[in-house]
Amino acid sequence: MKAGIVGLPNVGKSTLFNCLSNAKAQSANFPFCTIEPNIGVVNVPDARLEKLEELVNPERVLPATVEIVDIAGLVKGASKGEGLGNQFLGNIRETDAILHVLRCFDNDNIVHVDGSVDPIRDKETIDMELQLKDLETVDKKLEKVKRAARTGNKEAQKEEAVLLAVKTGLETGTSVRAIKIDDESRLEFVKPLQFITDKPVMYVCNVDEDAAVCGNTYVDKVKEMVASENAEVIFLAVGTEADITELETYEERQMFLEDLGLEEPGSAKLIRGAYKLLNLETYFTAGVKEVRAWTIPVGATAPQAAGVIHTDFEKGFIRAEVIAYNDYVTFGSEAKVKEAGKMKVEGKEYIVKDGDVMHFRFNV
Repeated sequence: MKAGIVGLPNVGKSTLFNCLSNAKAQSANFPFCTIEPNIGVVNVPDARLEKLEELVNPERVLPATVEIVDIAGLVKGASKGEGLGNQFLGNIRETDAILHVLRCFDNDNIVHVDGSVDPIRDKETIDMELQLKDLETVDKKLEKVKRAARTGNKEAQKEEAVLLAVKTGLETGTSVRAIKIDDESRLEFVKPLQFITDKPVMYVCNVDEDAAVCGNTYVDKVKEMVASENAEVIFLAVGTEADITELETYEERQMFLEDLGLEEPGSAKLIRGAYKLLNLETYFTAGVKEVRAWTIPVGATAPQAAGVIHTDFEKGFIRAEVIAYNDYVTFGSEAKVKEAGKMKVEGKEYIVKDGDVMHFRFNV
């Protein structure tokens, strides 16, 4: 599962990517310095994992991860191939969620591609390019569906009606995710087309250091604008975050954060937000060899969760021994949880809960 970082050139995308992944993507004061999409596998910060490590004292600890893709800056006309438009739009299509970076700081030394700072205009520029690309997709599909609908095919007529609603929405500047379509039709006719503007989105407002704790008027305007989109908005000072990642020790980083009035780096909040945006959650395995966080889609069953460890675990699934994270912490060990009768034995129908500590029995 991948989240793609998008935005206009020079809004802080590559610097943010570097903070998240510690991969040193090229970061320069001109457009198109990131030509191939950089991919970083990023650890998901999780205090629960640290607590389990403290209780179990394992040989190693493995956190959950999420893939972040740094996609080069889009410009006006990208949908028609301006800049490196087609390639960039193709890269976005391959991601599962979008982190849309908006410049929300003033700095005369950093050139803005449109000459002035206006995150609302910038958002509309990107939205329009993505919507135009989606309009191409829906038009192509409609050509085929209309032919089938004219023959009296009821299913094709139903699909045509849904696609026309999508087309009308896009033509009036509404992203696919915000167009009102019933869940069944969305699943059957909209999802398979992988519209770019149907992907879940988080707006990342890049502010200066002074606004790192409380945001600023630019951030307020963005929040106001996206209120109807059911999208999350976060703000962080990307330049400051970059300075934090350069510090050698955890203690130095904590002192820097305290001086700023922050409890944790904004990048940690963003990674957790991306994980949630991708509709992912975590379960744990905990033993003396390793304590590990495993990534599953929300709503996964116990056998599906077992399959993440190894396909044989899913094929030969017998049962899962499950301890709620809070019970593990309250009683302090697996043995004490068992003594208290708090360990549950679950079968194939069990829906895994975020934070479950699990052990699987299987037979192949």
